[in-house]
Amino acid sequence: EEDAQKAYEDFVKETNASIGAKSKDIVNKSEEKAKAEGDLVETRGAKEAALLELEQLSNYNAELHQSCDFVLKNFDLRQTARDEEVEALKQAKAILSGAKFEEFLQSA
Repeated sequence: EEDAQKAYEDFVKETNASIGAKSKDIVNKSEEKAKAEGDLVETRGAKEAALLELEQLSNYNAELHQSCDFVLKNFDLRQTARDEEVEALKQAKAILSGAKFEEFLQSA
């Protein structure tokens, strides 16, 4: 009977030690899980911010592309208009300086 009592006490001690160790494991794993979930939330937030920034940059790129296309498309037209404006200013300056307008009519 003493052996049975001793075996029972040993069994209870081992069981209690095992329960204590498993409880510590549960606590540690719960902490790790909470930390991992926090990291997940933070990472998802960073991902959303990166996607938003990427979308904004894409929109900005499209606006720049549209603006550049407009400038390139109208460059020749604008250059011709500026050349005509410069020529008109030269003629006006010459007229105001006393030159005869007929000379410009013949050269043009």
